[in-house]
Amino acid sequence: MIELVPIEPARREKRDIIQWDKYDLDYLGMMKVDVLALGMLSALRRGLDLLGLEDLADIPAEDPETYAMIQKADTQGVFQIESRAQMNMLGRLRPACFYDLVIEVAIVRPGPIVGQMVHPYLKRRKGEEAVTYEHPALERILGRTLGVPLFQEQVMRIATELAGFSPGEADQLRRAISAWRSDGRMESLGVRLQKGLREAGLSEAFCGRLFAEIRGFAEYGFPESHAASFALLVYASAWLKARHPTEFACALLNAQPMGFYAPHSLVDDARRHGVTVRPPDPNVSGYDCTVTDGELRLGLRMIEGVAEARARHLLEERERRPFAGFADFVRRSGLPGGALRRLALAGSFEAFGLEAREALWRLLAQEAWAFPEAEGAQGCLDLDAGDASAPEFPRQDGWERLSADYRAWGLSTQGHPMQALRALQKTRLPPLECVRSSPHGRRVRADGLVIVRQRPSTAQGVVFATLEDESGLLDLVFWKNVYERCRGILEGNAFVRVRGVFQRDRDSVSVLVETAEALRGLKEESEPVWRSHDWH
Repeated sequence: MIELVPIEPARREKRDIIQWDKYDLDYLGMMKVDVLALGMLSALRRGLDLLGLEDLADIPAEDPETYAMIQKADTQGVFQIESRAQMNMLGRLRPACFYDLVIEVAIVRPGPIVGQMVHPYLKRRKGEEAVTYEHPALERILGRTLGVPLFQEQVMRIATELAGFSPGEADQLRRAISAWRSDGRMESLGVRLQKGLREAGLSEAFCGRLFAEIRGFAEYGFPESHAASFALLVYASAWLKARHPTEFACALLNAQPMGFYAPHSLVDDARRHGVTVRPPDPNVSGYDCTVTDGELRLGLRMIEGVAEARARHLLEERERRPFAGFADFVRRSGLPGGALRRLALAGSFEAFGLEAREALWRLLAQEAWAFPEAEGAQGCLDLDAGDASAPEFPRQDGWERLSADYRAWGLSTQGHPMQALRALQKTRLPPLECVRSSPHGRRVRADGLVIVRQRPSTAQGVVFATLEDESGLLDLVFWKNVYERCRGILEGNAFVRVRGVFQRDRDSVSVLVETAEALRGLKEESEPVWRSHDWH
């Protein structure tokens, strides 16, 4: 490549970029290949290895339990169908076979949405609208998608079989509709397409509607082959979660960074599926997370501020000679002071018989001894014996312990933050599962941790968010005027209370928000940064 195109170093280390764009390559007649780096491929490889499976072909096809989980939109961590929009569609479309997953992957895209193909397909799938075809050829071409063109291949077949396009002209049409925000080529080809369809006997109204749908593909639509390839990864990751949730969670955490959710949400979701999660242990944890005796043990990779090289050094020291105690670990682990303090506050040194605050006191005392010019510096301190003058520390309460966990490794094995928050609140905070069981149209109140904030370009100013607690997720919808009124609350607080109207469409549920406020009662000085998936 360096002999053919100009390449320069990217801003990110060990990355390079080609200075031309794809249109330059087209102009020069050079082939362009997109090679996608999918984190889920790494996660699936790790998950299959944990189960002793060779490849995706070893996964049983069309597993009923897997589809039951998908239909409930219980898909956190699953490839492609874990986003708020995909989960919302799952409850309405209710995939029951592999080709349903192909459609699911393709239909939640700007192309079908802009082309107004989503609602007609769902109505026909539910039997609320008749499936009709204006020409026998259309039944052959669009039968699997109930008369709605969802894939680029279908558009090409319509063009060649009904509008008189040659294969070359159909490929030009494919290029036009697959270009992001296509230029005027789409309009000129559209005139040719509609003329050919009218000559085939199709009505003016149908031709106009079909072209409007096809034009939506210029906002990004999937080829059927692409959707089918993605659907295979959807099914494989869903099967792994449904049948082997412990191995699934372990594989996802070891493949980070990837996916839609922060590790704390993945761990909370794993616990909801019966997975026992253990914190990193300096005596037994490896670098990666592991599955031992059916339990998920977090690895050293989860500790904030610990690079892989330092973690590997720690493991080599432990392999050479097990750590004899707290002092031996501090001396030989090679971990920086910040990481040691986080581990102390998160209770990791209970493995050496030390409660969190006592371990932190000993570390701070040692640091004071290391800098004798510091005010109050002590003499040499025996880390195992401690300091006889140390105060008797009260044990951490639930919120303090959970906050310390989040500072140490960005999640907690103690429970969900909402559980700890309830202990600080004077008013009752019902879990979100109570809200999700409400009838359509009821006014409800919902309290939770905001883990998603999104404003899609196709939503005309509507903002979406997702609340989480120990019982699961709940989607929120903010009309543009409501969002402007609640913007400071939604963007400035991790924990919020909303009131609004409950919406239900089959298994898809959400709250149409009317008001929002911050949940009070937090110990602000100890609140960690809660990671969320915002505005992507």
